[in-house]
Amino acid sequence: MKVKGFSAAAVQAGIRYKDRLDLALIYSATPAALGAVFTASTVKAAPVLLGMERLRSGKAQAIVVNSGNANACTGEEGMRMARTVGALAAQALKIDEELVQVASTGVIGAQLDPAPFAAAMPRLAAKLSEDSFDELARAIMTTDTVPKIASATIRIDGVEVNLLACAKGAGMIMPNMATMLCFAITDANIAQPALQAAVRSGADLSFNRITVDGDTSTNDTMLCLANGAAGNTLLDESRPEQLAVFTEALHGMFKDLAKQIVRDGEGATKLVTVRIEGAASQEDAVNAARTIANSPLVKTAFFGEDANWGRIIAALGRSGAAFQPEHVAIAFDDALLVENGFGLGKEAEAAATQALKQKEFAVTVRLGAGAAAAEMLTCDLSCDYVKINANYRS
Repeated sequence: MKVKGFSAAAVQAGIRYKDRLDLALIYSATPAALGAVFTASTVKAAPVLLGMERLRSGKAQAIVVNSGNANACTGEEGMRMARTVGALAAQALKIDEELVQVASTGVIGAQLDPAPFAAAMPRLAAKLSEDSFDELARAIMTTDTVPKIASATIRIDGVEVNLLACAKGAGMIMPNMATMLCFAITDANIAQPALQAAVRSGADLSFNRITVDGDTSTNDTMLCLANGAAGNTLLDESRPEQLAVFTEALHGMFKDLAKQIVRDGEGATKLVTVRIEGAASQEDAVNAARTIANSPLVKTAFFGEDANWGRIIAALGRSGAAFQPEHVAIAFDDALLVENGFGLGKEAEAAATQALKQKEFAVTVRLGAGAAAAEMLTCDLSCDYVKINANYRS
């Protein structure tokens, strides 16, 4: 899919590994409105700090991203390198370096070597193409097994508007923001405050509702560029119906990518929706869903296809949500396993076990404490997750 005025490229720069795409670029022919959300972690990588600084202008024209090295916990030298990478991209593109957003993913604590970036950047810029977004999606992968891309086409006032996004992430996944990166581009003509609001709310409804292992990355970054090349009438708060059409499409892409991330979770064999119903408040619903979705005991039971509802209600008990145990019901898909706080016996457990054997299923917990509801996407925790992370740096 092509988005007017945008091009992308990826090359093998040898930043950490040989013979793999590891340096990528997104470029808009004109400066674009910028929406962004970054990790809420206190430990922020140098590119995140630089990105937060440059977000204040509300615009950008390029994104340069590398895999293999996170440039996190690298101090002043790391900040200098983040600026250097941005300056190299700006020089190759002949644009203002303040219009370049920088992102990194990979090993934490290692300094970036400027040599591979300096050598590869001219080649990267020369390779820019409208058809290279799939290569970019591959270049940002670390432990991902597949690239993750989503797109949408909508019509606003009769004008065709295109949206395209990619993401990476398989481990160190419990975004609290906004290891996860997401880059979105659109040719929509939209006011920057409206774009920022759509990106922020989209993060809350998608990437902030997933978990693989409960770890928030130092590098979580979500960037969205809108260059207005579609030529639609400006979208802002004065046109709520048209803005809602755009926002729905953007959020749909983010939810699609969030699901792809969890499905590709390190060592994962199951994609699980944890659904809380009947909570006393929205906060309670989210906290309950997140606590269950993050529980190693619950996730290993998913992997073992063991309908051990005791682990679920135990996790629920430490979630901080207000409820009475005697009001709780738990179901795996349509198989009701617990009612009024009590297990329904062997036949119910056998039916729940059949649901667990599927690659995708839902766990629904009804608290009987109110009307609020929330969902989290999670996966199982397998032996392969331990092996992947035990050997990550070797």
